[in-house]
Amino acid sequence: MRRALVPLLLLLAACGGDDGGPSAPVDQGSPPEAGCSQGTLASGALALICFPETWNGKLVIYAHGYVEPSAPVALPADEVGGISISNAVTGYGYAYATTSYRANGLVVLPAIEDVTQLVQGVRDRVKPDPTATLLVGFSEGGLVAALTLERHPELIDGALAACGPIGDFSRQIDYFGDARVLFDYFFPGVLPGTAVDIPPELRSGWTNGYEPAVVAALTNNPARAAELAAVAGIPVPGGAVAAAETIAQVLWYNVFATDDAQERLGGQPYANVDRQYAGSSDDAALNAGVTRYTADASARAALGRYDATGDLPGPVVTLHTTGDPEVPFFHEALYHDKVNAAGRLDRLEQRSVDRLGHCTFTAPELFDAFLALAGP
Repeated sequence: MRRALVPLLLLLAACGGDDGGPSAPVDQGSPPEAGCSQGTLASGALALICFPETWNGKLVIYAHGYVEPSAPVALPADEVGGISISNAVTGYGYAYATTSYRANGLVVLPAIEDVTQLVQGVRDRVKPDPTATLLVGFSEGGLVAALTLERHPELIDGALAACGPIGDFSRQIDYFGDARVLFDYFFPGVLPGTAVDIPPELRSGWTNGYEPAVVAALTNNPARAAELAAVAGIPVPGGAVAAAETIAQVLWYNVFATDDAQERLGGQPYANVDRQYAGSSDDAALNAGVTRYTADASARAALGRYDATGDLPGPVVTLHTTGDPEVPFFHEALYHDKVNAAGRLDRLEQRSVDRLGHCTFTAPELFDAFLALAGP
């Protein structure tokens, strides 16, 4: 990327400056120069903006997915499969911008604010204003994209929400919690703590100790692993090791996301006290023996802030693999029902890919989905 071709001041002014204070207008009435530059939003989030040699007037914003809460804040990787995202977008004449968000973890709500700061900054300080602003998000970023369009139609004209938990966020929280309580039932004693109480040693020892132990336990008893996957609704590939590794990746979210979610939601949100599990070799024993949890009412209610309404002010394209083990495909049907209830099905196009994996799309599939949103 040609980061040096645009003065850093341009982006800092566009984003409100490092300290969030007022900035003098830059390039008022003039198109920006081609190239990329980094800056900092008023919230402290990092930002990147790129313009092509010949701008078609449209702006594409990229919203990244979930990042482990303790990881350093950084801009999302610009390269996928050896291809530069910014170069690919600007190569088609679009301007491109993205942000790190101000923090990592369950940051959907502040991420919406960071995205709107970035878009508003570009519109306020870089002229001409974009003729259309399209928001593309993956995984957690898919939910950011869907919610930002609903809540800020004055800034966002359309959204591509890929592999995101857009149907029901409470169901997503419960999916991760269920994976852990079912693992503890079928494989007791492998992991310390509980589904809602994660000891620090589990996080610090996950990669080198506990994750291999989880994979070994699942691999050594594939029948029990298959029961766990069936009851939890986790799509797994064939082969004992591959299935075990997939289940372990779902458990990763319980290990690394639970404490952060509880802090941000103001309590424990997971509930399975009334759940009737099915699909095991002995459902009666499973339902009698699995550990039960009641959510804190305030935390459970707070999950509603993460739910889309389906009242679409602009077009939305969704893209999802049918065998997604991290953000299950059931979100697509739930989102469709919401959009239908709001009378906005004419603004929704849903695309599915019959494949295992989370966000495992090919470049043509992504490009076709984007064209469905942006037009040729």
